[in-house]
Formats: sequence, C-alpha cells, structure tokens
Amino acid sequence: MLVQRHSSPPIFRNLAAFLVMAVMLPLLAGCGYNTIPTAEENAKAAWSEVLNQYQRRADLIPNLVNTVKGYAAHEKDTLDAVVEARAKATQVTVTPETLNNPEAFKKFQDSQAGLTSALSRLLAVVENYPDLKANQNFLALQAQLEGTENRITVARRDYIQAVREYNLTLRTFPSVIWATLWFRGNQPFANFTIEEDKMQPPKVDFGTNTTQGG
Repeated sequence: MLVQRHSSPPIFRNLAAFLVMAVMLPLLAGCGYNTIPTAEENAKAAWSEVLNQYQRRADLIPNLVNTVKGYAAHEKDTLDAVVEARAKATQVTVTPETLNNPEAFKKFQDSQAGLTSALSRLLAVVENYPDLKANQNFLALQAQLEGTENRITVARRDYIQAVREYNLTLRTFPSVIWATLWFRGNQPFANFTIEEDKMQPPKVDFGTNTTQGG
C-alpha cells in the first residue's frame, strides 16, 4: 500500500516563513545588520551637505565678479579665470549614488580646487582697490563668502568622517559578515585626498575686519 505524502498547504508554508522572519529580523538588527545601510545613508547625507555649500559659493561668485568689475574692469584676466573656473566646477557633478566612483570624485575635487585657487587670486587683486573694499555690497559679499568657505570646510570634514565610518563597516568585524552575505554590491566611497592643512578656507579678509564687529 502506497503511503500518500501530503505537502503542507501554501498558507502554512507562508505562515512558517513569516514566523521565521519575525524571529530573525530582531536578531539581525541586534547583531548589527543595520550598521552598513545606516552608515551609507549618513555618508550620502554628508555629501549632500558638501554639495549644498559648494553650490552656495558658486551662487555668490557672479555677484562678486560683477562688483569687482565695477571697480577693476581692467583686471580682465583674473575675472575671466574665476568665471571659467566656476563654469568647470558646476559642470562636474558627483551624486550620492556615484560616490563609489574615484575617478569622478577626483574630477569634482580638482574642479573645486581650481575654483578656490582662482577665487584666491581675485581676492588678492582686491587689496589694490581701497574704494572697492569700502563698497557696501562688497562688504556684504565678504561676510557671505567668508561664512560659506567656513561651512564648506565643516561640511567636508563631516563627510570625511562619515565616509571613514562607512568604509570601515565594509571591512571590520562583525559588519563585514553582513557586507559579505547581504551587501555584496556595496563599495567603499571615495574621499578627499587633500592634506588637512590645505583644507582651510581661503583668507577672505579685505582689510575691513578691524572696523567691523565679530
């Protein structure tokens, strides 16, 4: 006599799977399963803030160039260099979704460094124009630019720290287990390679700080 084997009805199989997941999910969370995605999102958020501050600087530059041009139109080469550097910097983009592309990240970093260099040369030229340094519009731009450069420095350092923590989760125990089993597609994010002493904001001092409050 043949013994007929009956498989469990689908409803019971689904219920069993649900119960297993209900038990496993808290265990996975407790063992650090969420460490990698949390660190990844933190790094992406930090990068978005870096982009916001660089964009803030880019938005200030046209007004700055026009103000300087009104007093020093013959400084054409310096002004054109800033405009060109700004154009290059705004054309190179790295989204939070492509932070694991070192080549794209380096292009972005180089373009922003080029803009910083051109901007620093422009600010040096300003020292030769006392009337420009006393212009109220220029003084307002001074304060905005100085604040923005400081925000860029802070945002960049926050990003460096967030990426360091994220990249470590992909290589250190116990999160490396989840990286191997569940997050194989996750790759380390690119990071800034500038030395710490070169990450200071360019000096934005037009000789007016001695007459203005902090």
